[in-house]
Amino acid sequence: MPHPATAPDDLDYRHQGSRVHVAAHQRGADATAVGQLATQIPGFLVSLAVVAVFSLITFGPVLGPVLLLAWLASGALVFHRPTELLFARRVLKLRAPLAEERARLEPIWREVTARAGIEGDTYELMIENSTDLNASAAAGHVVGVTTYALNRIPSSNLAAVLAHELGHHTGGHAWAGLLGYWYSLPGRIAWAVARGFAKAALSVTRVFSAAAAGILYLFLGILLVVGFLNAWYITVPLTAAPYLLAYAGRQGELRADQAAAALGFAPQLTEVLYHFQAEEDAAKAYAAARGKRLRQPSGLAKLLSSHPDNYTRMRALEPYLQRAR
Repeated sequence: MPHPATAPDDLDYRHQGSRVHVAAHQRGADATAVGQLATQIPGFLVSLAVVAVFSLITFGPVLGPVLLLAWLASGALVFHRPTELLFARRVLKLRAPLAEERARLEPIWREVTARAGIEGDTYELMIENSTDLNASAAAGHVVGVTTYALNRIPSSNLAAVLAHELGHHTGGHAWAGLLGYWYSLPGRIAWAVARGFAKAALSVTRVFSAAAAGILYLFLGILLVVGFLNAWYITVPLTAAPYLLAYAGRQGELRADQAAAALGFAPQLTEVLYHFQAEEDAAKAYAAARGKRLRQPSGLAKLLSSHPDNYTRMRALEPYLQRAR
């Protein structure tokens, strides 16, 4: 099997893998993480009601509360390393590094964590087989990196990418996002089932009578209006939640960029962002050459984006670049 091409090792290993200080907080929850959790509260309350009703109806007044308590306690699995690793392997399709991959990845990770004053062994390094330049911070302890990023970009750029993911972990973005997702999942499932039943009912009524379909539309509309009016404190936050979560995600990306820049990786992170922008520009040019036009995201779609555009991120890094000169 041919060995993958290895990019230059240009990283300044100034700490040689040893921490020169210990960060006051190895991990925490910044304003972005707190905002993510707060935004998910309405979804959690809906999920709590769904699980409670399901538990009591299915298992009765004795076992039902036990199931409800088990669901409430299940969020602790976000911080349970074996469960995290199972989630990373099965859901995120990450794998353990091969010996050759670990030999390249670990020294870079040690340098990043040394600069931050973080204990590197707190986190589990994993690999994603992908031709994209990307990395991820998952759950409470997982840092994933693609094979492209590992083998094709210089060590200093890879360090900047890893420092960005470390910023997600130390800021609490990864665990807060997964915890909010988990506790809002029953509510989202219930909503999807309700929508499915409504669509099926509308399809059936259309077959028999347009008038019957109109009556059903009216009935469903009245239900929605009544829900909004009588439980506005739940329905309004639920409607706004996707936009607020997307905003929190964009702020989290900028905060993680700042964390990487504070460790001295602003120039390298900017190079990575230029790479992303060059890929976007190349895709647009290719489409234009074929007489096609890439669909631009609408204003609403931009509000639902979890990542700022590349230029916004590069502008936010400019103060750090000026200090480095």
